[in-house]
Formats: sequence, structure tokens, C-alpha cells
Amino acid sequence: AALLYRDTGRRLVLALKHGDRQDIAKPAGHWMARVIAPFVTPETLVVPVPLHYARLWKRRFNQSALLARALAREHKLGWCPDALRRVRRTAALEGKGRRERIAHLDGAITAHPRRADLLRGRPVLLVDDVMTSGATLQASARACLEARAGPICVVTLARVAKDT
Repeated sequence: AALLYRDTGRRLVLALKHGDRQDIAKPAGHWMARVIAPFVTPETLVVPVPLHYARLWKRRFNQSALLARALAREHKLGWCPDALRRVRRTAALEGKGRRERIAHLDGAITAHPRRADLLRGRPVLLVDDVMTSGATLQASARACLEARAGPICVVTLARVAKDT
């Protein structure tokens, strides 16, 4: 993750996600590209975590796809905004525990049948805006592995840090 999900990091994520501040994606993609640089190869395919079409229609954009595109451009990597799809509508995960989040996402994310060939045998970099429990990234990674992609790396703009 490029940032912690608190203070300025939280404000940036929320502005991008809910404040229609799509202009944040380009510099955020640059920060994420710096974090992930040691882990990508020229063959790496950049794949955003998908939104269900109903949420995409309501929001008008997938913030993870905007971040993925910016990051892919920084490293001159291939990217596929629809490699994965959310086949089942899922409620917001806010307030749910890790186990509940994992159970809620079970079977909700799959490889797009028309894009599975792009994933097969390739390293994949999954991109999301924020990681809380890792459940969404886990479900996305599982979908990539079921399409026989690999290895899988993940990067997020921000991550929630447990208070110590």
C-alpha cells in the first residue's frame, strides 16, 4: 500500500471513491507504481478489483480501474479493466469482520470468460483502492488463480492499520 488509511490517506481515498475526484487517480497511481516496482515484470498484467455493474452504473466509474490504468502507464504494462467481474451484487463490507467479509464475497468475483486467456500463465498485479481485511483482494486473487494466472501480487492506494 502506498498510504495508511487514516488522516490524509483516508481523505484521498474517500475523495476519489465518493467525491468524484478522478483527478486523484494519476498521482495516486504514481505512488502505487513506486511501491510495487520491485515486484513487476514486463509480462505483468494489471487488473483492477471489479465493481458490480449496478454499483458501477451508480458511481459512473471504478476507482480501482482508474488507479490500475495510471499504474500500468507508469510501468508501461498491459492492463485489462474487465479481466475480472463481480457476478453477484454484494452489500458494502463496512462494519463486517474478516470472516463475514470472506463469506460474503465467496463466489462473487470470477474471471471474465472472454478475458480468461489474457490471464492464463501471466503474472497479475491486482489493484484496489483500500485494503481493510484483504477479503476482496483474496476473492479477486482466487478468481485469477482459477483462470490459471500467476503469480499474483496486490497493491492498494491505502491500507487500514490496526491500532497498537
